[in-house]
Amino acid sequence: MLRDRYPPVDLFALVPTLTLSFEPVLACLDTLLDDDALFQAVKADLARRRPRTTETGRPSTPVEVVLRLLIVRRLYGWSYAETERFVADSLVLRQFCRLGLERALDDTTLLRWANLLQLATLDGLLDHVVGLARQLKVTRGRRLRVDSTVVETAIHHPTDSSLLADGVRMLGRLARRARPLVGEALGGVRDAFRTRTRSARRQLQRIHRRARRTGEQAAEEQRDAYARLCGVAGTVVRQAERIRAALADVTPTAADRGRAARRLVEELDRLVPLARRVIDQAERRVLRGEQVPSADKVLSLVEPHTAIITRHKPGKQVEFGRKLWLAEADGGIVTDARVLDGAPPDSPHVAPSLERHERQFGRMPRLLTGDRGCSTAAVRRAATEAGVRRVALPHTGPPTAASRARERDRWFRRGYRWRAGIEGRIGVLQRVYGLDRCPEHGAHGMARWVGLGVLAANLVTIARATAA
Repeated sequence: MLRDRYPPVDLFALVPTLTLSFEPVLACLDTLLDDDALFQAVKADLARRRPRTTETGRPSTPVEVVLRLLIVRRLYGWSYAETERFVADSLVLRQFCRLGLERALDDTTLLRWANLLQLATLDGLLDHVVGLARQLKVTRGRRLRVDSTVVETAIHHPTDSSLLADGVRMLGRLARRARPLVGEALGGVRDAFRTRTRSARRQLQRIHRRARRTGEQAAEEQRDAYARLCGVAGTVVRQAERIRAALADVTPTAADRGRAARRLVEELDRLVPLARRVIDQAERRVLRGEQVPSADKVLSLVEPHTAIITRHKPGKQVEFGRKLWLAEADGGIVTDARVLDGAPPDSPHVAPSLERHERQFGRMPRLLTGDRGCSTAAVRRAATEAGVRRVALPHTGPPTAASRARERDRWFRRGYRWRAGIEGRIGVLQRVYGLDRCPEHGAHGMARWVGLGVLAANLVTIARATAA
């Protein structure tokens, strides 16, 4: 049964000899989280766990505690296990999370609750927090700066050989899990459950050794090793397809048996097409010498939504992850945060940020600024027609006399200098709130990770401003 709150307990009153109190920022953050709109939005998502979560079952950890634990986790950059341990050991954090004398929430349980948060809910909460910042006069929405960055996915450096070996290992693991369910049905099939991980690893080592050598003979031996590795991967894929067909005919004599078969079928349906694409891209690139477009490449079997994003930065020419679009108003409040598909240009995303800013503040900003990647003639013209008085976006292409005169104006120079502050905001989001690398799985997990990080960052910015 879903509960709202624990009975209130003042831990500070129970320990009168200690000087226990919240620091100013934590005290303001405590007040901000006592917001019924935040609470009800999160409660509506947590109530989706089971059909009658709000009515039946054992009493749950209260919604208020779950929300505050998620904010504390992002505030201090802890893992779920560290959040459980540190909150349980701290009277101050216990009081902040409204945990009282109850047992701290288990880390796996907190993870399951966090996975229930919907992206639309986080998007609505961002608008609500921006409204709080406007109400408390932290921001007036007069200026807006935009930029993009990259959130890396938690994958190893992708090479065709390592992806082929990953496919063999992961499909072999699923075959071992399926053996108790379909062992009798495939008893007459030779090597139906054979694990070929060692064969794949042997060819992977051959490829690595030949890569250190030069010459035509080494290149030919490397191609031969790739062909053998592709053959091993193809054999494992066909083996997995036979197991998938046998699992479809499993009679669920017990509930656990039926659920296990369904989970294996879902995982095989996800993994087998990816493994086939990896085999195809390795054969095209290495064996046939073709150029494979980056948009067609599979970079990870675990995080297939990962994209190749060229950055042209010293020491990091290319990053593997997802592009994140950010818009920040004066006062340090992030008003728009979107995870983009692939590696699109920045300029088409300026107009949606302006429209969202108008919905949040009731008017367009007086100043819009961004770097050269956000600027095109169409974007500058559209922003001016929408009602932005000063568009400090630099001219692209060959300069003209009019563009030189505009960029020498004092308002333009001051606005463009203010643009540089979003680089600092991106650094804080990456360094403090974990937006440099996403540990969550899947595209939905990354969007949820970004949404919670931006939400926590905005709440802390408001708390610091009001505490000061």
